Amino acid sequence: MSNESVKNPVKKSFDENIAYLCKELGIGKSFDVIQLDLEYAERRMTLFLIDGLVKDDILHLLMKFLAKIEKDQLEPNTLEKLMKTNLPYVEIDEEEDLDKVVDTVLAGPTALVIDGVDKVIMIDARTYPVRGPQEPDIERVVRGSRDGFVETIVFNTALTRRRVRDRTLRMEYLQVGRRSKTDIVICYIEDIADPEIVKQVKNSISKIDTDGLPMAEKTIEEFISGRHFNPYPVVRYTERPDTAATHLYEGHVLVMVDGSPSVMITPTTFWHHLQHAEEYRNKPIIGAYLRLVRHFAVWASIFLLPLWYLFAIDPELVPKEMAFIGPNEPGKVPLLLQFLLAEIGMDILRMAAIHTPSSLATALGLVAALMIGQVAVEVGLFTNEVILYLAIAGIGTFATPSYEMSLANRVVRIGLLILTGLFHAYGFMIGIVLFIIMLARMNSFGVPYLWPFIPFNHRAFRDVLLRSPIPLKNRRPRFLHPKDPDR
Repeated sequence: MSNESVKNPVKKSFDENIAYLCKELGIGKSFDVIQLDLEYAERRMTLFLIDGLVKDDILHLLMKFLAKIEKDQLEPNTLEKLMKTNLPYVEIDEEEDLDKVVDTVLAGPTALVIDGVDKVIMIDARTYPVRGPQEPDIERVVRGSRDGFVETIVFNTALTRRRVRDRTLRMEYLQVGRRSKTDIVICYIEDIADPEIVKQVKNSISKIDTDGLPMAEKTIEEFISGRHFNPYPVVRYTERPDTAATHLYEGHVLVMVDGSPSVMITPTTFWHHLQHAEEYRNKPIIGAYLRLVRHFAVWASIFLLPLWYLFAIDPELVPKEMAFIGPNEPGKVPLLLQFLLAEIGMDILRMAAIHTPSSLATALGLVAALMIGQVAVEVGLFTNEVILYLAIAGIGTFATPSYEMSLANRVVRIGLLILTGLFHAYGFMIGIVLFIIMLARMNSFGVPYLWPFIPFNHRAFRDVLLRSPIPLKNRRPRFLHPKDPDR
């Protein structure tokens, strides 16, 4: 790095460097920022580090090596001899910009400032508090691996490399956030992924201009998607390393954010959010059956309630053979209001379940059963049919693998109910048309959201509906434009 490109180079004066770092790091103002003054080989040295983010045993070992150095062993070329001989550590580097030194120390590494040396030695002996890589709650499988991503980005890259030992697997490092300096890794297989998609992902992330990423990957999604009023996700999240590896082999690009156990998969289509690892942990015919059942549950969660409501308010549309679907009694509250109250009640219960300790979960379930079940029917707040069809829609919502997709489908369901209540059959049809148009106009990094349905591709759409045997899936998805199309 040339001095012309360095905004704030390390000064020749040791005291000036120390004074600047003390000021910028807040020495004396923050108890966890430590300045350790030392003297080895008759030279003044100072360590700057963050307490709790440093491996103490590594620093103690390096300090033992420094204590054994004689004065003449550092002459000449003090920096070179320290870096190559006297500091035997793998992750060690030099930095000549004081501002970058400050940012690096705040990220965890330790800075070693030496009198008479115009560069600062950076020792990456950091450690982060981390939980074990246990199986994620949302993506559980009956049979399969039980490890999941954690909140530390280095652990997540290691879990990915464990499954993808391709020599062209790339992990590109970025920082986002003027103040947070959040670590981000863009992961892809260079021999497979389309360079244009990789470029789009990197450009989208590099253009993010904000103070920080308090919500990690969700904040990034809001910046790169640009569709603030569209509920449907344009990226897929996973906490499973095997799912992430599968998408890497297909040609997708992953985005990992430090502090989050969720990895973003880009680009994705609508159908990606309806797939689950459980389908591939069973025989192909069982996996195909599970996928069909899942698709039925998802579509039922969107359209079943509005369709039944349409039949309830326009009985002439119901064939005589299906007259049993009701409602047998209209109830004291209008049907539309019953549905809206029940939907809001379900969301309240969901939020309550999130905030309820596990020891009280059973009690919450009993209260929910009493409030929305038999008592609500007996007092006339809800009819039996409303409870039945709402329960079916709720089960379909919970059967949706993607949490973000399930919430988006719920919003669409409420919108269809309102349109059906206002305009009856015309409202129901208009709602479905608007729903399809909204999805058809979406894209994820240039990929049509409804592909391979719109535009239609027979072979790819067959693979969407049915879980094909792995030996027969010898081609990568065409919409990703992989450099190596054959598996």
